Amino acid sequence: MPNIHIRVPEGVFDGAALAGIARGVTAAAKTAEQIPDDPRMEFLCWIAIEEVRAGHLFAGGADPTDQAVPIMVQYFVPAGVLDECARAVAAKAVHDALAEATAMNDGRVTVTSVMVVDVPDGHWAANGALWYLRDFARASGYRHLQHLVG
Repeated sequence: MPNIHIRVPEGVFDGAALAGIARGVTAAAKTAEQIPDDPRMEFLCWIAIEEVRAGHLFAGGADPTDQAVPIMVQYFVPAGVLDECARAVAAKAVHDALAEATAMNDGRVTVTSVMVVDVPDGHWAANGALWYLRDFARASGYRHLQHLVG
């Protein structure tokens, strides 16, 4: 049940490509978090894609977009869902989904910065109520955490 914020350079992706990114990143999250193939559980994977205006994205003080497509990702997940191995799977799978979308739309190399942020237990609220790892395990169906659902 991640919330994933993706920032891409403005104008690189059309609507179809943005939808493809959302599908690819959702699939990456499902793999890393062990979410079953269930549309109700997949619906809990929220992704926001924001376009950064030209001239508002820098690397080393310069605009890198003439050479590369820089993409920044913040991947928020409840603490305890991803261990180190699963975080690595998430980072690689998210990068691969973004690189695939870029390759289909643009000839430049894709460079990503993916920050996996563990939200401490009880620090995430859904629909006005604090949630805990057991609540996320119940709602998202994490296969590896079903022992918490009791």
